[in-house]
Amino acid sequence: MNLRLIGLTVLIPLVGMTSSAAFSEDWPQWRGVNRDAVWDETGIVTEISDSGLKVNWRTPIAGGYAGPAVVGDRVYVTDFIRESGDPTNGPGTVNELAGTERVLCLDASNGEIIWTNARECKYRISYPCGPRTTPTVDGDRVVTLGAEGTLLCLNRHNGEVLWEKNFPEEYQAKTPIWGFSSHPLIDGNMVYCVVGGPGSIAVAFDLETGEEKWRALTASEQGYCPPTLIEAGGRKQLLIWDADNLNGLDPETGEVFWSVALKPSYGMSIMAPQVSGNLLFASGIGDVGVLLKLNEETPTVTELWRGHPRNSVYCANSTPFIDGQTLFGVDCKTGGLRGVDLETGERLWETFEPTTGSHRMGHGTAFLIKNGSRYLLFSETGDLILANLTREGYEEVGRFHVLEPTGEAFGRNVVWTHPAFANGQCYVRNDEEIVSVSLRADEQ
Repeated sequence: MNLRLIGLTVLIPLVGMTSSAAFSEDWPQWRGVNRDAVWDETGIVTEISDSGLKVNWRTPIAGGYAGPAVVGDRVYVTDFIRESGDPTNGPGTVNELAGTERVLCLDASNGEIIWTNARECKYRISYPCGPRTTPTVDGDRVVTLGAEGTLLCLNRHNGEVLWEKNFPEEYQAKTPIWGFSSHPLIDGNMVYCVVGGPGSIAVAFDLETGEEKWRALTASEQGYCPPTLIEAGGRKQLLIWDADNLNGLDPETGEVFWSVALKPSYGMSIMAPQVSGNLLFASGIGDVGVLLKLNEETPTVTELWRGHPRNSVYCANSTPFIDGQTLFGVDCKTGGLRGVDLETGERLWETFEPTTGSHRMGHGTAFLIKNGSRYLLFSETGDLILANLTREGYEEVGRFHVLEPTGEAFGRNVVWTHPAFANGQCYVRNDEEIVSVSLRADEQ
């Protein structure tokens, strides 16, 4: 992706707009252009009234946790059409299902399906509704990863398969109990994936040909955390957090620069490690967390503090957001959104309003995206929320119920999928439909 804006366009200001200028950028992968959950588009609503937001279209699709990607006038998303098997969810239940896993390309303006790439697929995982990873789009290619480890590189204009890999077959990678969940990362001509198997927790592929460029790391499990690129110590570093260690690698060769023990319960390394200046934070279930200092001269790290039951925030489904000296994140044990002092790990506040809506519930979830000085949160209840997040607390400005929570987890209905933001719209899905909702102030 080269961490660049793709298809950045300047829009002619529309009559009646209060902002002096508006622009649109794509959302070509999980958490946006730079995977930092920042949406820079202007001309966006500053409040959500009781009348709600304009819904542009709703298109039926099948099951999945995979969020959409948006590039230009196209939306890319994956799903799973179940044909047989029991889909009942359970944290330790492994379900055997048969069906069809699909990659869909839709028209961003009206939701019409332009092309479909479909193939038969058997699932043997827990929470088996469908794929987990957001498509990654670069140039004329879209890369997707299925729940059972099928990596596809497709022509994004027509869905033609350019190359493919099967992680269990080619790398002896055991499918994680909750499926392959690490969003592929593209940088330049490299595709970085968390794969699994001996010596191949991390693998780099050539974007054009699919040829393996290097493989690295062995761990008890591959985990669920996506690969992350940072710049520190005078060079790029590829962060790979497996079930045992958080590692910094040379993205060109796979050489391990450093490794820090960080072992969450149940192999659940999930959140993408977050960087603010020279500080690096990661945490997971079991009160496992660490703040590291990145060396400015060499690719090494120094440990500053470790998590314990009375500090920090321990993330699972959603990646936290660092804003200055404050860390905002959802705790997997309580389900509450917390404000935390980054340098000390001290908890500043906690609220359940944008997650479960009322009180403590395990794995309560909300996805955080920053737009200007405010935040957009997408709650597991299917609500899109506009809010202020500060060191002092959470202030809700408004919310709109976008779609129904169609998945079951821990006795409640949830929707656990990361939205996309592009063209002044929010694009988000559940297990029945994908929706486009306008956030443009002049369209309400």
